[in-house]
Amino acid sequence: MKKVMMFLASLGVMVGLNGCGGGDSGGYVPPTDLTTLFLVDDLGNSYGDIPYKCDSMAVWSATPANGEFSFYPGENCTFDFTGLYGTDPLDPTVPYNEYIYIVDDLDNGKNGIDYSCEYFGVGTTYNDGIWDGAFDYDANDACVFYL
Repeated sequence: MKKVMMFLASLGVMVGLNGCGGGDSGGYVPPTDLTTLFLVDDLGNSYGDIPYKCDSMAVWSATPANGEFSFYPGENCTFDFTGLYGTDPLDPTVPYNEYIYIVDDLDNGKNGIDYSCEYFGVGTTYNDGIWDGAFDYDANDACVFYL
């Protein structure tokens, strides 16, 4: 009987210790390289309340008053510019030639970001002679940026 009890006790210890160790739990570990950029106009004024959704986001969000949006490099982020009518900074009398700029926290424009808009078509952010990070879109457009 004593041997049976020792065997069961040993078995219990082995089973209990089996769960310990440094094995992979298989849980999701989010990347640590979150990047934040901003949407602004040709005067540096921020675009707040622009709905957007990046690949890692479960639901749509909106840019706060400072135009900020965050993403992980390599993600696609969709912006809904419905109701946002901009003007050409070289000719403010043209009401449907929209420009927005993507900049970092030091107001450095982000050139070379590929994007595709529902109505405007495809493009890449560029220097328009006024500010770096410019992109074109049509009024009431939705655009996907390949960040």
